[in-house]
Order: sequence, then structure tokens, then C-alpha cells
Amino acid sequence: AALAEAAQDPRLRAFYAAGAVAGDTPLAEVPMVAIDVETTGLDPARDEIVSIGLLPMTLKCIASSASRYWVVRPRIELNPESCVIHAITHSQIEAAPDFGAVIDELLAALAGRVVVVHCRDIERSFLDRALKARIGEGVEFPVIDTMDLEARIHRAARPGFFARLFGRKPAPVSIRLADSRTRYHLPRYRAHHALTDALASAELLQAQVAHRFAPDTLLRELWR
Repeated sequence: AALAEAAQDPRLRAFYAAGAVAGDTPLAEVPMVAIDVETTGLDPARDEIVSIGLLPMTLKCIASSASRYWVVRPRIELNPESCVIHAITHSQIEAAPDFGAVIDELLAALAGRVVVVHCRDIERSFLDRALKARIGEGVEFPVIDTMDLEARIHRAARPGFFARLFGRKPAPVSIRLADSRTRYHLPRYRAHHALTDALASAELLQAQVAHRFAPDTLLRELWR
């Protein structure tokens, strides 16, 4: 409510006015939206978004028919390294709208839902910077970070008896999206496509809750 009152842009005001899900809500009752962004690089102070993919979801259902995918034109030049990663070409960028053209639909799709991502620092920081550059205001939203959940699980795991006996340190466990999905026997998808990665994160959360948590787990135990 405080953010809605302070917001100047009407679209941002409407986004905050939709409210936030209470932290004591069981996960089974939480409306969510999985989102991924592809960018020109990893520095939000210098790089920009080139594509966005999102899918509304709950623990039981991923609404693929309501998915959205946008290619947007950054205000900086594409570099060859990022093109190799996300496979978005200069010709696609030239035909794409500026990020400002999708703000209405993007905020409407996120409103009232808890955002699901794999690595919250990317989506939060890049979306915040992109909005500040277009409307002069950033955005705040709670997230469930599937990478953070994997980190919590594997940091908490104790080494086995013989490892403790001989003082061996366990090998580090990868918490990258594809590697995390493999642990739950989920299929391997093409990486670095915003909509596919959003789907991959949505499926990963469903698997994490099924294996490590429970549908009646309270939202506040997972979100950040």
C-alpha cells in the first residue's frame, strides 16, 4: 500500500495496488508467475534486457497457454558473446520494440502474483533498472528463487560418515538451472531462451516442493 501511494507512474501504481500474497499463505494457494530475462551481459548498470518470457503458474498447473514472450530492443549494441548465448540476432533486435512498449503488459502479468525465478539478482536488478530508465521509477517484488532453494538444500546437507572420518570435503554441487533439473529427473531444455528458461524454473519449483517441501509449506519459508 505504501509503494502504491508513493508510485508516480499509473501502471506502477496499479501493480502495487493489486497487493501482495500474505507470507502465511500455503504454497498450494499461492498464485505465481515464472519469469526469465535474457540480457546483453551480466552487469545491470551497463547491460540491458533483450528478451522476456513468463508463464502464470501454481503448484498444480503451469498455464502455458497464457505465456508471454517479448524480444525488446536494448539501448546499447549487441555484442557477439551475448548473441552466441541467447541466439537473438541484430535483425530481430532492429524489428523489436523498446522495453517501454511492454511495460503495461509486463506489470499486469506480474500483479498480485509471487514471481518465480532462477537467480533473483538477475531478474530483480535488470527489471528495476529497465523501469528506472523508462519511467524514472524502479520496481520491487517478492520472489521465490529456485537457485536459492537448491543452495539452501545442499548447503544444509551433512557429509557422510567416511567423509567426516577422513576429513574430506564434499565436492561442490552445481545449482545451475540445468544441473538442478537433472537431480529431479526433469527433461533437458535448450538453455538461454527466456520463455523456455521460465518454464524450466516453473517445473523445477514444482519438483522442489514435491520432493523437499510440501503444498502446505508457508510462503514465507521460501520467498525472499
